[in-house]
Amino acid sequence: MDTIQDVVSLLEHTLPPPERFWDWWCDSTRSPFEAIKTVLFFYVLATQTLRAFRHLRARGLRRSVVDGYVWTSKKALLVAMKLPQAQKKLQEELGKVRADIEDKLVPKGGEITRHLALPAQGKSSEWILQEMARMDKELGTHTDWRQGKISGAVYHGGDDLSKVLVAAFERYAVSNPLHPDVFPSIRKMEAEIVAMCLRMYNNPDGAGTMTSGGTESIVMAIKTYRDWARDVKGITKPEMIIPVTAHAAFDKGAAYMGVKVHEVPVDPVTRHANLSRVRRAINGNTIMLVGSAVNFPDGNQDDIVALGALAARYNIGLHVDCCLGSFIVPFLEQAGLADGENGRYKLTPFDFRVRGVTSISCDTHKYGFAPKGSSVIMYRDAALRRYQYYVTPHWTGGVYGSPSLSGSRPGALIAGTWAAMQYMGSDGYLQSCRDIVTCARHIANTITASIPELYVLGSPPASVVAFGSQHKSVNVYEVGDRMSKRGWHLNALSGPAAVHIACTRLTLQVVETFISDLKACVAETKEAPEGKGTMVALYGLGSSSAVGPTIVEEVASIFLDTLYKA
Repeated sequence: MDTIQDVVSLLEHTLPPPERFWDWWCDSTRSPFEAIKTVLFFYVLATQTLRAFRHLRARGLRRSVVDGYVWTSKKALLVAMKLPQAQKKLQEELGKVRADIEDKLVPKGGEITRHLALPAQGKSSEWILQEMARMDKELGTHTDWRQGKISGAVYHGGDDLSKVLVAAFERYAVSNPLHPDVFPSIRKMEAEIVAMCLRMYNNPDGAGTMTSGGTESIVMAIKTYRDWARDVKGITKPEMIIPVTAHAAFDKGAAYMGVKVHEVPVDPVTRHANLSRVRRAINGNTIMLVGSAVNFPDGNQDDIVALGALAARYNIGLHVDCCLGSFIVPFLEQAGLADGENGRYKLTPFDFRVRGVTSISCDTHKYGFAPKGSSVIMYRDAALRRYQYYVTPHWTGGVYGSPSLSGSRPGALIAGTWAAMQYMGSDGYLQSCRDIVTCARHIANTITASIPELYVLGSPPASVVAFGSQHKSVNVYEVGDRMSKRGWHLNALSGPAAVHIACTRLTLQVVETFISDLKACVAETKEAPEGKGTMVALYGLGSSSAVGPTIVEEVASIFLDTLYKA
């Protein structure tokens, strides 16, 4: 605060008081140009000082100093790495990484057929299906998701539901909600999907839209609050506050929408966002707060009630990310699981019943078992939803309006989502919630009681269990790599180092196998640590130096490049 007062004092001694401003401006010894320069200089000085103060207040002195040191070190190391010898070595190593990634993702060999141009003549449906079956076997080493040894990824509602989805796709394969007069049933189904989700989250009079997934739902929420704050509050340099455990889609959306992000730490024990840091980061440019129920990394929820109180107090938005909690957390209370067990796993209020909550995202394509590419973004009222829309009356092609990022959208996905929700019903989702959460808690309880080298992060109330190492001889990333050798596909985390499993209906059949494999991998790592593996190498590199994350970014970009290598 002293910094602001110093600037104010400097302005008071340099500029005249308001009642003498005109005389000062007309002073013959000062040209108008000089007067304008003086005013402009102090305006820029004051605004930049205010921005620096807000940044320092939000991040804290220690974090700001560390960030500055890391930034300086990174720049110095990047300059050093541009030296010919260092650059040559780096490119050699990245070349090995590229080759390794391509070996895992791109099938090779003379027997591989690559379809790089349109066929001269169209193919029969029989040929197409045969070629698809052959392509499924080309790589040979890919995971069979039906075995259940995967974390999340595939949210399978059963073979009978899959047949229903295929029938819905077939019926509405060419439909497009951009043309509601041509496809009225698709418009009706989308409206009903949103209405069902709003009731599930206790806001039947609210509003919402469908999107292509959780990321688009989050991006749309950021766009909505940015435009709302600009219209209602006149904010032109918007900022948002998120816990470090918030989904990366918030950073992505902020980058797209030009919103500054302040990350706040979470409590190392509860994994809840640090509320004092959230409060300290709020300023006149804050447009929204973010909380999760539950978050992706460790499956814990933030204190939504406390965040809602802050949002209401400062008249800013609060978005609750329930993309992962989706059709699990709304059913925990009815399933008798919301109160947890033995003081753990308790679910606290998170939906529109909480004062201050203004939007919620829910992925229908996760535990709703809808086709991939479907999510719902919900708002407390229709007035707020208006800021999500894009409308222009000036296009030569006519008046154009769309509710979300896409113009044309696949109506078949909407039909599939509607069909999945009708097929499952409340009773189906309730049983699914009970089975999956019981499975996750069995894993968490077993780790706590029977694997002393590991600990469970926080007190996860839903379907995700994250575990870290509390033994100096056990590298949890190596445990994850050893689990990979046994066919498991788990997620590695950082801050702290950990691994997680997101339980699904597929996990139910292999939960005891998971536990026995985990115990064995921990014992192997403890007895004969190797210090190598994909997780060990990648996440060790990311924390090895200031430039480590930059190299990891390059590795990730190589991975993305490889996805498009035919």
